[in-house]
This record gives sequence, structure tokens and C-alpha cells, in this order.
Amino acid sequence: MKSKLLLTVLLLFTSFAFSQNLDVSGTVLDASGLSLPGVNVKVKNSSKSTTTDFDGSFKLTDVPKGTVIVFSYIGYRTQEAAVSGTKMTVKMSDDAKSLDEVVVIGYGTQKKREVTGAVAVLDSKTLDVLKPARIEQALQGTISGVNVTTQSGAPGAPLDIRIRGIATNGENKPTVIIDGYVGDLGVLNPNDIETITVLKDAQAAIYGTIGANGIILVTTKMGKKNSKTRVSFNSYAGFQQTSRKLPTLNATEYALLLNESYANGGKPLPYPNVSSLGKGTNWQDEVFENAPIINNDLTISGGSDKITYSISGSHLDQEGIVGGDKSGYLRNTARIALGADLSDKIKLKTNVIYTYFTRKTLNENGLGSVLFNALNVPATLSPYDANGDYTLVPSTTGLGTEIINPLAQIANTYNDYNYKKLNGNFGLDYKIFKGFTLSASIGFNTSNSESKDFAKQISYGGKVFDVQRSSVTQRAVNDNDYSFDLFANYNTKIAESHNITGTLGTTIYKQWGNGLTATGFDVPNNVWENADISLTKGTSETLTNSAYVYDQRRLSYFGRLQYDYKGKYLLSGMIRRDASTRFGPGNKVGYFPSFTAGWVVSDESFFGQPKFVNFLKFRASYGTLGNDQIPNYGYLGLLNGEATYVFNGTLVNGTGQGQVPNPDLKWEDAQKFDVGLDLKILNDKVFIVADYFIDTRKDLLIPNIPVSGINGTGAPGASAPTLNAGTVKNSGFEFAIDYKDKFSDAFTFSVGYNVTFLKNKVTEVNNGTGFIEGGAFGVGQPAPSRMEVGKPMGYFYGYKTDGIFQSQAEVDAHPSQLALGANAAPGDIRYVDLNGDGVIDTKDKTNIGDPIPDATMGFNLQLNYKALDFAVFTFASVGNDMVRNYERTLSDANRINYVLDRWTGPGTSNSTPRVTTGATSNNVFSNYYVEDASYVRIQNVQLGYTLNPEISKRAGVSKLRLYAGVNNLYTFTKYKGFDPGASFGPGNRDNVSQSPIGAGIDYGFYPIPRTYLLGLNLNF
Repeated sequence: MKSKLLLTVLLLFTSFAFSQNLDVSGTVLDASGLSLPGVNVKVKNSSKSTTTDFDGSFKLTDVPKGTVIVFSYIGYRTQEAAVSGTKMTVKMSDDAKSLDEVVVIGYGTQKKREVTGAVAVLDSKTLDVLKPARIEQALQGTISGVNVTTQSGAPGAPLDIRIRGIATNGENKPTVIIDGYVGDLGVLNPNDIETITVLKDAQAAIYGTIGANGIILVTTKMGKKNSKTRVSFNSYAGFQQTSRKLPTLNATEYALLLNESYANGGKPLPYPNVSSLGKGTNWQDEVFENAPIINNDLTISGGSDKITYSISGSHLDQEGIVGGDKSGYLRNTARIALGADLSDKIKLKTNVIYTYFTRKTLNENGLGSVLFNALNVPATLSPYDANGDYTLVPSTTGLGTEIINPLAQIANTYNDYNYKKLNGNFGLDYKIFKGFTLSASIGFNTSNSESKDFAKQISYGGKVFDVQRSSVTQRAVNDNDYSFDLFANYNTKIAESHNITGTLGTTIYKQWGNGLTATGFDVPNNVWENADISLTKGTSETLTNSAYVYDQRRLSYFGRLQYDYKGKYLLSGMIRRDASTRFGPGNKVGYFPSFTAGWVVSDESFFGQPKFVNFLKFRASYGTLGNDQIPNYGYLGLLNGEATYVFNGTLVNGTGQGQVPNPDLKWEDAQKFDVGLDLKILNDKVFIVADYFIDTRKDLLIPNIPVSGINGTGAPGASAPTLNAGTVKNSGFEFAIDYKDKFSDAFTFSVGYNVTFLKNKVTEVNNGTGFIEGGAFGVGQPAPSRMEVGKPMGYFYGYKTDGIFQSQAEVDAHPSQLALGANAAPGDIRYVDLNGDGVIDTKDKTNIGDPIPDATMGFNLQLNYKALDFAVFTFASVGNDMVRNYERTLSDANRINYVLDRWTGPGTSNSTPRVTTGATSNNVFSNYYVEDASYVRIQNVQLGYTLNPEISKRAGVSKLRLYAGVNNLYTFTKYKGFDPGASFGPGNRDNVSQSPIGAGIDYGFYPIPRTYLLGLNLNF
């Protein structure tokens, strides 16, 4: 009987105990009261966890009453709440710079408070506001130390990213790592990006020979566990227009100026009667047009307890503001990302992206480009003649042989380029035991491209662009690579104070591909529709095809050890060993060590309770990285030169020596030093990051350095070798400050400012002459840019001016300028005799400017008031110079209207020379053609409205946001050209990169369009 009674009592107590365990459900909201999906909900000190679904809802079963639940989400403060009932509502407060935010650092992650390198993160929220057509655009002005320049404003044109300056005259772009494998930013859909992390200092040494230019780590979006299927649709449409037109002379102004020029040259007036000319043709109005742009993307994501998925697709269609669809760009992407917990220990991740784009292009950035012609064709000519045909530009001496009707040029331009790429990775994480995880990943890229160019048989009236015989050139390129990463991460805690994380791994990388180019002549009916080699029957006595193959491999081992004591004293050391087939037998292997350290001062007991200063960390780093971005087989001699010769009276095509070998070729060596601090003040409302850095790049890989005059490097297809022959030093200071505050439940405010000061200096050029030339100015003039010891990379080398000669007496008293091509006369430019030898000649050339800015900065503002949101992003560049080279220095070419302030007699002008058809030295390269291209650009303005969720939910829509925006709203600058922020240097021998020696020379850059957008965001 007693045993039965005892059993009953025990059952009652057990029942009572179980009754204290609850099934808890709840909702997580953001600061504005909207549901927040993807929040991690975890029972404290337990493995039990879940994630909020698309509606911000979650459910936890069998949770004891009083248990603490932890809510965490990137970009928000981590919050805790105790279980008191079956229902919970939690409102997360914003904290965009939360120290608990997880940062990707390469082969692992760290909390932001523990990072000891110069690392910056751009999240998807910023991408959502900026709406960039290409992801690179979003980095401009948002991250200190990063400068993005355009090669062209044409749709689909590549952008150049420079991290902490220009360090080499070869490839300066950073390496992009997408979810662990080497990839390309330009082919991604911006809406697929979760975060972009930029490694700017020795933290990137874990990537060895590919890390010297910096590393950009891209994390793509994944589905969330235990969340309902979420459908997100984003769309915008708008139109583009030129952001600038140059003030060229109208017909009457042009005729009057030309009359004056001819009169000063002692020639008859070309326009005896100018009264009937009027304004004539504005050729820029003829070539510029409003162009549409449309973008749509759809994402479906979600997950169960074991599986997560994210499937997306996008479509971008953009026409050009010059030429419309003749410079159009269309991009389609498709992506699938899956994650699966195969067991409690094994996790699978896969991410596959398919990209397809087509692009058409016009002649740009050079003599004879469309915009060059639009600026130089006289306004007195009409676009069409009496028969409705395109007007021919006369081939007179005063107009040269390269200026043609730009409308005819657009109409007769035919080309097409299409590109298909499949890339992605497959990875496994195996948790062998607590704290020890083994990871394996295979990443791959495979792409195919085809292009076609049709040269129509046509005459522009005796111009260099006349085509005597129609032809079509077709190209096919296949590029592939794969990487296999195997690495282990181990983290442990010793005595509750010592935290250790170790990483050890290996990477195998292979890159291979081939290309084929062929030309066929005599296209049937001389039309684009028949432009295909299969239809051409014409033959040529010269070589009409070429091909190449390549195969490059790299085997790497790396290790990293991270240690911290109580989270206050932070140390990290890493080393990587790379073996590469790109270098000679004695230099295949390189070692790249680095060290970083940090001290969280605010965690010290002497610091006291946080008051004004909430967090303070000092950090430092030093390490060695490499750059191997050169053509394959640079250390070998290649038989890829042309050898056309006469044999028995017949022209024979053969093969000759191409590249001269250099068996001692090795990678560039980058020594990076950085000291910095992270500071949070005013109750975490203000976050400050400051860094001082020195980046010394040694053993620069410089192509085409002459080493002998007898080895035939001037023959067709031949080239001098690539040598390690230079050193460049970049040093500077970065500062970023962000302020974010919530004034009420209805109003939040954030503002950010960042600035980078940079000094670039060449310290060594080992090529025999002490300098390397590059770039082009005018026609037949010496190269205007140089790389030289003691000067910035690619500085402009020319004559310094000292106003305008006002009288013959001033001419007579000045050193002779005859060596420059003509005797000076009143009204001509006066050049400075720098060496004081009494003669103006090439010995008086000097540094007259450089294209590298002294400082770049960004200022960004975001406001949220109830359902309204507003954002402004700006960027500024200070101290960069640009060469005005879009004007053809011919007597009859049109001019920009600054020439109206020319010298016409003593005292009339001391800045703009006279006009004349006679011989002068006014056209030689001097600082008269170099302008300060500093600018401030309003990059993006956007206003949005989010419909009340209670209303939108009635239509089955959890979120509906409408917005209007303008990209590239306005640029404040004194520069006379189209775009002060553009930069395009001459191509290197790899046919990919551009040399900075010759960058900053404006041949008539295609301007970045101003884009007006209307868009919507829909979540289901």
C-alpha cells in the first residue's frame, strides 16, 4: 500500500514538472515593427535552436519556464528574453556595426571585435539601396581605401577596382573569392549577394601569390532553416541620358573663328558670309539619346530543419546613350544554392550560378571614336545630304583623314559578343569532434564566348576608316578553372581565458583554355545578315587566323593560428606556400608569412565602466603577399611571332620567335604594414575606424622591357621579355566614421563619412633608362606618361607653360622655342626654360601632373520616417589630373567654346593661345592640356515608401515597397571633359589588363549615364 502511495506522489510531481515545460511561439520584429525573417533563435546554454520564417515567426517545443532565449541577427543587437508564457514578441534594435557580427576572413570567420586586420564589410542592405547594374559600382564611396573607376560609361563596360592605390604597371585588380572559389564580380546578380568583405592588408596573406592587390570575399545568399518558402520579386525600370555635353562651337561661332584662323595664317577666308549659318548641327545632340534600362529578379528561398535552399534568376536589359542597341547590354543569371545537414556531423553546401550576357560596342576612347567625331565635326555640316545619305566630312588638310560623320559611323558598326559562364562550388563540412571541423570544397568556372565583327565595304570620302574590301572576323574562346580546397579548423578554450583557433589546409588550382580567331573576306551582298565565315569565299595573301592554348597550375599549403586572452589580447599568424607554373624553374615556390595583433583596451579593468567610449581596439599587421597576374609562359621563349617572307617569288607565311624568354621571372612581392584602431562612442552610436598603411611592391612584373637590339623584338608578333624591374611604394591614411541613432519608434537616422589619403611613389626602375613610357597624345607626339624613380606611377611628362606671349618684344627676350617645331609669335604659348640653358627643348620636360588622386572620400546619408525611407550616396576625388586629348589639333576641326577667350591682341588673354593655320608649337604636350579633374559626385538618391503590412497582407503580400531613384545625379567639377572619374590605360600584353602608364588621358570617354529609376520590392 505504501509503495502505491509513493508511486502516486512521484507521478504527481513528474506531471507537475512536465507542466512547467512550454511550447513557445512568437514573432520577431525590426525597429520599425516589420517582421524579421532569418533571425537565429537559440535556447541559451543548449543546442536547441530555430530560425524565424518569412513572417518573423518561430516555435520552440518543450522549453522550461524561465529559460533564456537568445535572439541574434547580423546587423542587429543580440537580445535575450526569458520564457514566461507560450507567446513572445521581440523587437530587435538596429546595430549595423555590431561587434558580434561575423566577418569572413578567408578559410574561416571571426567576430568583428576580434578582427586584427584592415577589413571592411558591405552588406546587402546597401546594395538594395544603390541598385548597381554591376556590383563594383557599390564599392565606390562606401568603403575607405577602395577606388572604383570606369573604363567607359557604355553598358556592360568593365570597371577597375583599386585597393589602396596603384602598385604595379600590370594587373592591379584585386582577387575576388565567391563562397570560397576564385570568381568574377562582373557576372553576378547584385541581388544574390549577402555580404562583400574587403581584405586590405596582410590579413589577405592567407591567399599568397594572388593577394597582393587585396582580396574581395563575396558571400551569396542562402536559405534559412525552419522557414516558410519566401518569394521575393524586385523590379525597376527607367531611362538613361548623358550626364554631360561639352559646349562646342555652333556654326556661326565656328565660321567666325575659322575665318580668324585663316586670316592669321595669311589664307583666304573660308566663310566670306556667315550671316546665314545660324547654330547649325549640334553633333552631340545627334549621337546622344535617351536609352531604356530594365531589371527584374526573382528569389525563392526557405528551409526545413535539415535543408535550406535559395533559387534565383535575374534579367537586365540596358541600351546605350550613344548608339542605342548598337552599344546595348543584356544579362541573364540563374542561381541555385542548397544546404543540407546530412547528419549531425556532416553538412553539405552547394552554389551554382549560370550567367549569359550579350554586348555590342562602338569605337571608344581614341582618335576616331564616335564621341571624338561628334566633338570635332564642324557644326556647319548637316547629318544628311540632299539625297538623304549621310554627309561626308571633307578630306581637306584642315580636317584630316580620321574625322568622319559619327552617325554614319554608328550605322556602319556591326559587332556582337556573347558570353556564357557556369561557376560555383560544392562543399562538405565534417565535424569530427567538438571544436574540430574538416572542410572540403571544389570550386569551378567554365566559360565560352563568341564574337563577330563585320567590316562593311564603305567609303567615307578618303578617310582612314574607308573599307575597300568587306570582311568578317569571328572569335571563340574557352576558359576553365577549378580549385580544390581541403582544410581543417580547430578551436578550443584553455582555462576559460585562452582561446585558440588553428587552420591548416591545402589548395589545388588549375586554369586552362584555348582561343581561335579567323577572318573571311568578301561578305555576300556586303550586309550584316550574311556576315559569317561560312559564306565568305575571298582569300588573302596574309595570315587570317590565329589560335592559342594555355594551362596554368598552382599548388598551395597554408596555415593560420589565432589566439586571444579573454578577448583582450589578440594575436594571429599565418603562412602560405605557393608553387606556380607561371614562373621559371628556380622561382616556382614562394612563401608568404604575415602577423597581426590587437588589443581591446576597453576590456581592461583600468578602463572603468564604459561612458563616453564604449569600445576601443588597437590593431597592427605586417606581412608579405604576392602578385602573379601576368600572361602564362612568361619565362619561356615562344614561337608565336609572324614570319611572312618571299620564297621563290611567292609570299609565304611562317612562324617566328615571339616573346623573348626570361627564366628568372618571379612573382611580385608586396610588403604590407598597417596600424589602426576601432572605436565606438556615445552609447555605440558612433563607430570610428582609422588606419595608417604602407604597401611596398617589389620585383614589379614589367612587360616588354628592351634587352637587346639584335634579337628581332620589333618584328610582327615579337616582344621583349617580362622582367622583375621595379619598386613602387603606396602609403596613406584611412578614416571612416558612422553615426546611427533612433530618435523615436518612427524615425531613425544614419550618416557615414570615409576618406583615404594616398601617396604613390616609384622607388626603382631597372630597365637601363630609369623610366618607362606609355600612353599617347595627339598624332605622332612622344609618349606623355612615365614611370620614373621619385615620381608617381604614370605621371605626365611634358612642358611647363608660363602664360601667353603678349608682344614680339616678349618673344625676343625669351629663349628660342624653335626646337619645338616653330618660332614663337605674339599670342603663342610661352614655355618654361627649366634647365636655364637658353633653349626650350626636350631637356625642359618635367612632371606636369598625375592621374592618381591625393584623396578619395564618400559621404552617405540614410533616413527612415515611418513608412518613408530616403538615402543619398556621394563620392569625391581630389587631386587627380587628366589630359584633354579629345580635341583634334587641326585648323578646321570644331572646338570647345573656351577658345572664344583666345588671345586676339595684347592683354586679351594670358591663358588661351591665338588661332592660326600657320605653324606653331602650341600643340606640343604641355600642362596647357592637363587639367585638375577633382570632382564631387552625387552617386545615388533614392526615396521609398513601404505599404502598411496590415494592408499588404490582405493581398497576400508581406512587404510592398515602391521607390524612385536617380543614379549619377550630378558631378561637380572644373574639368572640361565628359567624365573626370574615368580612367583607361593602354592594354598590356596579356590583352586583359591596362597599364597605369598612360591612364588618365581623355580621348573622349563615353560618359556615365544619369539614370532615373522607378522600382518595387515585393515579398510573398
